[in-house]
Amino acid sequence: MAVYAIWNNKGGVGKSYLTFQIASEYAKTHPDQPVLVVDLCPQANASSMLLGGIVDGEERLTRIAGRASRKTIAGYIDERIRSPYVSPRVGSRYVLNVNRYNDQVPQNLSLVVGDEGLEIQTSRVSNATNPGPTDAWRIVHGWISDLISDIRESWNVTDSTVFIDCNPSFSVYTELAMSASDHLIIPFSADGSSKRAVRAVLALLYGITRVPGAEQSEFYLNTQRFRMSVPRIYSYVGNRLTQMNLGAAKAFKTVVLEIGKEIWNVWQQSPNNFAIHPAGEPSPRNSIEFRRMFQAEINDANTASVVSGGLGIPITTLASGTKNLAGRRIMVNQSQLDRQQPNIRRFVRTIE
Repeated sequence: MAVYAIWNNKGGVGKSYLTFQIASEYAKTHPDQPVLVVDLCPQANASSMLLGGIVDGEERLTRIAGRASRKTIAGYIDERIRSPYVSPRVGSRYVLNVNRYNDQVPQNLSLVVGDEGLEIQTSRVSNATNPGPTDAWRIVHGWISDLISDIRESWNVTDSTVFIDCNPSFSVYTELAMSASDHLIIPFSADGSSKRAVRAVLALLYGITRVPGAEQSEFYLNTQRFRMSVPRIYSYVGNRLTQMNLGAAKAFKTVVLEIGKEIWNVWQQSPNNFAIHPAGEPSPRNSIEFRRMFQAEINDANTASVVSGGLGIPITTLASGTKNLAGRRIMVNQSQLDRQQPNIRRFVRTIE
């Protein structure tokens, strides 16, 4: 059991949708384990889906965030800004059981709700890293680790599986998420900009630049300075890939393979940045074994994907038939579900 960050330095790759789906499926297939989602994206899309979707979920999200004492991630960050260098150990106040709001998700799934207020707090979080004690940067970058520890302690467990949905930009909240995570799941879409975004991930986190002597990110330099761990790459996931006709499928496959080559090259230079899985497996000896271990593909279920997120019903439990979404009747076909349900189940089985 570990902490997984879902992040790519690019918007529109479906990271919040993927967080919703894999966390729900993982909780369903591990009913005896507490599972936690921490929503560190100011857009709070993962929270919206988990809480019930585009209508009910948004209403619940607004209600939770609108309370005098916000029981959201922004409420927790407020407390940490007031006590930046000593943990107040209040993280358990900010977790809720999702099933109480949306009975379509498993009872063992909990959530630290996202909040658009994170945007307003950004400068204050950054200011807390300097001035301060000599290790202020390290302490502030441990805030989310403290949050997770507080919640685990309240559950009386020493370990649990956690999924963190991240801001697409490399904001201070993304840095906090990376500092708290063991593993990194990189979703991407099949286009050229995704390849550039993956290169940015490798440079920002691991200092792997394409130009010798290129300027390094402050995050990379400080993790080296304070000898802090960064998440190891667990998987790169072609997310909601379109399957339309043979030509389109071939074009998408080509881009996926190009991104895979980029990451394969990094493996050859720096295998310590990757998490071998499942436990006990030998390291990949060639690109085929590497893809088998680290690459995954999630096909787009088209209308079924929209309905799943819009109603807050995980795709693996969504049934075919007519659904009511925001006052409109929409048909979900079994053929659509068949495109994505096996992908999600297969991918979640790889998560330890």
